[in-house]
Amino acid sequence: MVSNKTDSADKRVDFIRKSFPDSGLFLDKTWRQSPYPVVISKKVSKQLHDLGRLLANYLTACNSIYLQSHSGKAPEWVANYLDSGKPQNIINQGRNKSIKNALPRIIRPDLILTDEGFAITEIDSVPGGIGLTGWLNKTYSALGDNVLGGPMGMMDGFKSILPKGADIVISEEAKDYKPEMEWFIEQLNEGDNNNYYEVLEAESYEIKNRDIYRFYELFDLENIPPAEDIFKHAKDCKIEVSSPHKAFLEEKMWSALFHSQPLRSNWLKWMRQSQIEKLQSYLPYSWVIDPSPVPHYAELPRLGINNWNELSKFSQKQRELVLKISGFSELAWGSRSVKIGHDLSAEDWKKAVEMAIEDFPSRPWVMQKFKKAKVFKHSYWDISEEKIKTIDVRARLCPYYFTSTKDDSISDVKLGGILATLVPSDKKIIHGMSEAIMTPCIEE
Repeated sequence: MVSNKTDSADKRVDFIRKSFPDSGLFLDKTWRQSPYPVVISKKVSKQLHDLGRLLANYLTACNSIYLQSHSGKAPEWVANYLDSGKPQNIINQGRNKSIKNALPRIIRPDLILTDEGFAITEIDSVPGGIGLTGWLNKTYSALGDNVLGGPMGMMDGFKSILPKGADIVISEEAKDYKPEMEWFIEQLNEGDNNNYYEVLEAESYEIKNRDIYRFYELFDLENIPPAEDIFKHAKDCKIEVSSPHKAFLEEKMWSALFHSQPLRSNWLKWMRQSQIEKLQSYLPYSWVIDPSPVPHYAELPRLGINNWNELSKFSQKQRELVLKISGFSELAWGSRSVKIGHDLSAEDWKKAVEMAIEDFPSRPWVMQKFKKAKVFKHSYWDISEEKIKTIDVRARLCPYYFTSTKDDSISDVKLGGILATLVPSDKKIIHGMSEAIMTPCIEE
């Protein structure tokens, strides 16, 4: 059955619900179905198409600056920050010369949709939602919607980065995403008898001479016995692992380093000034919470304070700030560590600041300017009342970019699809939840 975009909202929801895979897409997780995609402006659509190449250049620069920091060609404190709290074997893997040019092949930024456009709050190189976005794009395309990325954009993008087939190696820690990847590989394998894709458990994985899509976190390696063999095969160029074992690239503190004035000349070696200025307009100003003493005559940039402890005295208006763990922690993903300053009581904000200070350097925190999401109306199917409702929502957009390389440099970047997560407007944190609406995007 193929529906039509002129169908009623009820008929569209019925088609979407009947298209849902029997095995589901996430383990024990639900969300609200919407009859319609999110509509974004032509201006934002163009910015999102251009963003993939910009982020690919940015990650190339991040990789180079980190490695140069280790070799003495960039400030030593950069690598010291990025290596903080990590065991030596993880640091050594990230520095290994044989994979020095390896970069994530899938880039997924988290974008807060604002009245001015969007703000990049994080960049994920081991993202969930790949299968979900593929299913949404395919399903809404069948309804007649011209979704961004197209009906097969996610599948075609994944095949472009691992064209010979691959093992999707997924850990127990990431098991919630296993159903979506199992649906996804069914689509990848359809009609292809030569190159196949398979979902396998990381903890019991047996190494083969097949490329690997890594769906396990580097902080979890001690629970994944084959991880060392996987890395060795990649180091010996027997296989490609995407994303590579580079924990330093997965740190949120890069947004603070990108805004750092002392590093300006280092960034200019790898990116044009126009690119830097554009990306800085997307990335909210950020700080690494480093309690090292500041000279008595100096101030922490843009804060007007000399000591991080003074942060705890900020008024609610001054607390339009976000605290979160930078990386390499089970609390660093899924908004688990996020503390929104103006949404906390003064006492809870004080405790959050004290925790961030105490955790340095074993578990660095980053602070970011809060960006307010725009409020707009969107419809969803209320399953309890069995009718369409329209509510005020805020949105996070997650575009998925697939990168191709040639001669150790990025040759192409393709947008595979955009996952929109909409939450009721009274929610400050935008992430997947039972009250969230999940849809693809179309251009107005």
